[in-house]
Amino acid sequence: MASLNVGNLGEYLREQRRNAQLSLRQLADAAGVSNPYLSQIERGLRKPSAEVLQQVAKALRISAETLYVRAGILDEREREELETRAVILADPSINERQKSVLLQIYDSFRRENGFEPGPRTGDEPVTDASADAATGPAEPS
Repeated sequence: MASLNVGNLGEYLREQRRNAQLSLRQLADAAGVSNPYLSQIERGLRKPSAEVLQQVAKALRISAETLYVRAGILDEREREELETRAVILADPSINERQKSVLLQIYDSFRRENGFEPGPRTGDEPVTDASADAATGPAEPS
């Protein structure tokens, strides 16, 4: 069977598994996938779904987004944006309103720099008016 073009996902997974001091069987059990299937992923013979990658990432206690990038499911820029949003939403030192405003500001800066706003979590209703209110009045073009 020829190796699929999944970047260095398999090598990376093997390295992370070894760093976590887990056998292939232990990781397969923790992730809820079969031992042979996980072995094929590590050897680059199978391209796992996003769901399987998420289960493996959870079992390894690493970022699923990192695995998505290595598998070619997500591009690096999207991963960085998702991680930025996750950090903001997980910050216990700011309240929900502050998180929403911060994400609105982040989206307005991304639009200003030519990027589309990122995925919504449902926590932050964003309209152009609310984003402008969060960042202040727009300068004339």
